[in-house]
Amino acid sequence: MTTDRYPKLRSKTLSDGTRIVGVAKGAGMIEPNMATMLGYIMTDAMIEKSKLQSMLTEACDRSFNSISIDGDESTSDTVVAIASGLKPLSSEDEFRSALLEVTGGLSADLVRNGEGTGHVIRVAISNFPGSEYDARRMGRHLVNSPLVKCAISGNDPNTGRIAGAIGSFMGKFFPDESVDDMSLTLGGRTIFDNGKFVLEGDAVERELSGHMANAQLGEHDDFPRHQSFVEIGVDFGGSTGSDVTVLGSDLTKEYVVVNADYRS
Repeated sequence: MTTDRYPKLRSKTLSDGTRIVGVAKGAGMIEPNMATMLGYIMTDAMIEKSKLQSMLTEACDRSFNSISIDGDESTSDTVVAIASGLKPLSSEDEFRSALLEVTGGLSADLVRNGEGTGHVIRVAISNFPGSEYDARRMGRHLVNSPLVKCAISGNDPNTGRIAGAIGSFMGKFFPDESVDDMSLTLGGRTIFDNGKFVLEGDAVERELSGHMANAQLGEHDDFPRHQSFVEIGVDFGGSTGSDVTVLGSDLTKEYVVVNADYRS
C-alpha cells in the first residue's frame, strides 16, 4: 500500500437489505481533484447508471474533492461505483444518504491516514458569499496554510494564523465581498466576532490547546486511536451563502521524513 499505514473500508446496510461497501487507498499528494488516490464503491442495489453517476458526482464533491493532505496533486486518481443490480432498491433517498456516509467516512480516513498526519482538521464553512466550489477552495486554502498546519501540529491555538489564511484568500479572490459579519470558532468556542478577536486569557488558551491535544493522533500508529477532529468554524453571516465542510491535515516532522527518504 506504499505509504498507507492501514486499509480504509466503510460499509452501510440499508433498511431494505441492500448494501454499499467502499474501499480507498491514498496517503500523500492528496489535493482535489482527488489526486493520487483510488476509491471503489460497490453495491448490490438495482439502480440506473445515470442516477448512480449523478449521486457519485455529488458524493465525490462533498468528500474526496473536499479534502487535502499536502496540497499536491498527480495524474493518478480514480473513484468508481459498481452496481450488481441483484437487489431491488426501495428508496433512492436512503441510498443517496448511505453513499454520502460511506464516501464521507472514506475521505476522512484518507486524511487520518495521511503521511505523518498528527491531527485531522475539519473546517465547517457557513454562508460563504459564493459557490460551493469556491467555498471548498477557501477551506483548502486554510488547511493548506503551512503556518496553520504547524500551529495545529504543536497544539498551538494561534488564532491569528487562521484569520490570516482566510483574509489572504478573500483579499485575493473576493476583494469586494464584506467579511464584517464573519465569525470564527475553534473547538466550538468563538475566537473572532464583530471584527475583532475574542481573547479571554490563559484559561481559554489552555482550553483551545487541550481541544487540539485531544484530537492528536500518533504519527507512527498502525491504526487510528480515535476519529476526532480539530474543529474550525467559519461563518460569514447571513443566510443565503454556501455551506461546505473541508478536511485537512497538519504538518509534522514525520511527513518531512517520509518524503525526504521516499523513492519511486
